Amino acid sequence: MPSVLTGILRNIACYSPMANLLYHRIHIPSSEKRLTTLQRNAIIFLLIQVLTGEEKDTMRRHLIRSLTASLTALSLLLPSIRPADFRTAFADTAPLTIYIAADPHYIAPSLTDNGSYFRAVTEAADGKFMLRCEELTSAFISQVIYEQPDVLILPGDLSFNGAKASHLALAEKLQTVKNSGVSVLVIPGNHDLNDPMAAAFHGDGFVHVDSVTPEEFAEIYADFGYHAAIARDPASLSYVAALGPDLRILMLDVNTPSSPGILTDETLRWVELQLQRAMQDGFRVVAVSHQTLLEHAFLSYGIVMGNAEKLLALYEEYGVICNLSGHMHIQHISHSSSGLSDIAGSALITWPNQFGVLRLDGSVAEYTTKRVDVSALPGFEPEALSFLRETGRRQVAAELHNLQIAAMDGSLRDYLVQANLAYVAGRPDTLRWDSPLYERWQSVPSLYAYYLRTIRDDGLDHTRLRFPLFRPS
Repeated sequence: MPSVLTGILRNIACYSPMANLLYHRIHIPSSEKRLTTLQRNAIIFLLIQVLTGEEKDTMRRHLIRSLTASLTALSLLLPSIRPADFRTAFADTAPLTIYIAADPHYIAPSLTDNGSYFRAVTEAADGKFMLRCEELTSAFISQVIYEQPDVLILPGDLSFNGAKASHLALAEKLQTVKNSGVSVLVIPGNHDLNDPMAAAFHGDGFVHVDSVTPEEFAEIYADFGYHAAIARDPASLSYVAALGPDLRILMLDVNTPSSPGILTDETLRWVELQLQRAMQDGFRVVAVSHQTLLEHAFLSYGIVMGNAEKLLALYEEYGVICNLSGHMHIQHISHSSSGLSDIAGSALITWPNQFGVLRLDGSVAEYTTKRVDVSALPGFEPEALSFLRETGRRQVAAELHNLQIAAMDGSLRDYLVQANLAYVAGRPDTLRWDSPLYERWQSVPSLYAYYLRTIRDDGLDHTRLRFPLFRPS
């Protein structure tokens, strides 16, 4: 057996009785230049023994990193072993729980008195329940502190309209989470930086207030990813965070002032470098973005980041576990042709006021949604639901009126609104489609008819997903 390979395998065998026994039974002649399938599989088994053993001591971690740093040299000795085999060997990951709160759209109490102008603004929007934003955000923060996940991730649109006061106030709340022992990681969304709509709302009017620059954002949220980052992209607010003994979180910012919503080539090159380093160092990667990586049924333009195809190719090549995103305010999961999942969370501020929970345990990942505990907030849940429902009713009624179509005493309108509620919550599988109202909608010359058909054709539960931490190549 070549001396380099012999030394590596002997070191591995020291960590496991089973590996030691197998090592002494491989019997590879030193003159043999290629390995049989049995010998190749035995070597992979030895790698798995050390990578997935119960002990996680410093010597083992050092050996893991030495092994992965030697992939190029090993590939010359083991030409039949593919990079995917090493990704498979690294599949076992220390148990971790990640909370993901997409699109909280927080507004500081000092910026609104919930007066007539602010109410008009929110009622004309997309159903964000801003009137009780402070109560909801505080309840969520308390819940995170009580339940103690390993990390809380906020993938953008932290603020309602990019106001500096809102960012500062939210950072204070996040500091209490960090002080409790829970790590917090954030990136900006399209509403967080240099927003010309940053405003304070009082009575029947508003006044413009300061927003934040990218530099100010990174300083305000310094304790929530930026200062402790093991790598930062000089061209954006992207960074890499270490989590646990064998996981890295790639926090990807595609909302730079110069290229909003687009992944630039410079940042793409930085991403590839980080993925290469993670593989060399023996770390798995979970990716996070504000805009989505994949198309999600009805929505794509303005929702999927620019240059997503190139990024997807990198993620698939380097075995990224999954991508966590938000932006579209709908709970939805899409999959690439190779099985990479892009999990888009619904907006925390919008009914059903839920967040994502990703658990990594052994070689399996499990994603579910969980609602914010609002039991201490009188009337909150029915009010949030009613607000989203009434927002939808007004919008659909206006469409039907413009088309000069009778709303059939509201039944045509309400049928679509109910479908939308289920879709936003990630549960189109709960709907029934045997109503004549569905057929009536299909005769309406409106984008809403296509939207409804998309919901029907989806028909899945997007609130849960169980998948392996590696995908076969």
